[in-house]
Amino acid sequence: MLKNNAIKSPDQLFGQLFSDLHLSGIWSDGKVISDATPLFDVETINAAYNSEKQADDFDLKVFFENHFQYFSVPGEDFKSDTSMSVEEHINTLWKHLRRESDTPIEGSSLIALPNAYIVPGGRFNEIYYWDSYFTMLGLIEVKNFEMIESMIDNFAWQIRKFGFIPNGNRTYFLGRSQPPFFSLMVSLLAEHKGDSIYIKYFDTLLMEYSFWMSADEQILDMNKCDAHVVQCNETILNRYFDKFDSARPEMFGDDIKVSKGTIREDKVLFSNLRSGCESGWDFSSRWLDGNLELSTIHALDILPIDLNCLLYNLEKTIAKVAKIKNNHKLEDSFETLAAQRSVAVQSLFWNSDRDFFFDFNFKTKSLKSVESLAALFPLFFNIASDVQAKSVAEKIEQVFLKPGGLLTTTIQSGQQWDAPNGWAPLQYIAVKGLENYGYKNLSNEIKSRWLALNDKVFQNTGKMLEKYNVVDVNLESGGGEYPVQDGFGWTNGVYLSFLYSNK
Repeated sequence: MLKNNAIKSPDQLFGQLFSDLHLSGIWSDGKVISDATPLFDVETINAAYNSEKQADDFDLKVFFENHFQYFSVPGEDFKSDTSMSVEEHINTLWKHLRRESDTPIEGSSLIALPNAYIVPGGRFNEIYYWDSYFTMLGLIEVKNFEMIESMIDNFAWQIRKFGFIPNGNRTYFLGRSQPPFFSLMVSLLAEHKGDSIYIKYFDTLLMEYSFWMSADEQILDMNKCDAHVVQCNETILNRYFDKFDSARPEMFGDDIKVSKGTIREDKVLFSNLRSGCESGWDFSSRWLDGNLELSTIHALDILPIDLNCLLYNLEKTIAKVAKIKNNHKLEDSFETLAAQRSVAVQSLFWNSDRDFFFDFNFKTKSLKSVESLAALFPLFFNIASDVQAKSVAEKIEQVFLKPGGLLTTTIQSGQQWDAPNGWAPLQYIAVKGLENYGYKNLSNEIKSRWLALNDKVFQNTGKMLEKYNVVDVNLESGGGEYPVQDGFGWTNGVYLSFLYSNK
């Protein structure tokens, strides 16, 4: 039987050993340490470390490898065949990215899920929340409804167990979620299996909404913000928020390094770094201030456009299910909430001088200046007016459209969610958003450039990548805290979605 250690993160379990491993510089990627599986119980390992580290000939790497097993990655020996089409390659990859239900292991950071799931690939060997929606777009095209439902069941299980969907199924992610795409997953499956799917997940849709909207009323009254909730004029809106304020266990050494280069209080810095991670855009100039250094991150001060549009969709989905269940009082309540949020998105986030949607800094009561593809979320959810959509489409075509697809932002900061990188999920949001307002030619151009770039890179490397350089299609993408990853779940899903929409 597992002890309470089963839900503690590795920094909590291994204390000084954990810190020493991450700060040793022996491993280039701290996630390798945090994902390793203990070979003995936690108490035995800690006692052995406290005893053996005193020896003159003590070797930390040897100790680690004697007491932990590197997380094994199924399909590591997979070799791609570039004589295949990308479509054939992706359909070959599904089985290598599939994980069966997990077996709980004492002291492991992996949260054991009860059902099978698809991982992104590369260093990411757990299920990720918002990634999974875009992966499902590909699973829909190959009619693997069983896997989609299995993944949604895992998310519903996590909501019931933890009250929310963690960033990924690792104990070190239990302080935060990711962009709330659960309602879109449910709708995606319901389109193919009927309204019974909405009924099946109704309780978990409500629980997720409660997670994003819960706040201490006294703190909210005093500070105008608490947890994910921000009181903005007469409207309740939302921000990204991680409940912990320590260095991230999966990037511990990196966070400590950033903290040593700034005079900011550690807790404030770490809280903002973690909250920026909840956005899925870790990291981007959207969250930075001043000289765009990572140490200036202030994600907690920002009302993001994408998050508030996603919560609008969650409100609309709950209203829809309430109608199916003939609960008209609940339907009316959530329709009202969605309408209020829609008005706020159209007004608060819109810059009439620059004719574009921007994130809002509620501390300074001013719009951020960074132009990003987050501005397409009001189009994706049909919140933007026709006039707003026209201006956004013009900006996308004139500024964001590059040889390989769309830039993420117009700023080169060295962060991975900035220029010159393009990302599959945002290409999809942009394409569908533009299609909603009739900009078919532009959306088709984005699709064709993105597909061509994916094809070109696959022919050259045999890989589907996490992100791409859309400015110079002959260069690899870069930036961020780790090397470019291949696999790759959401790239595969969006590729198939675009490909099949053109057939």
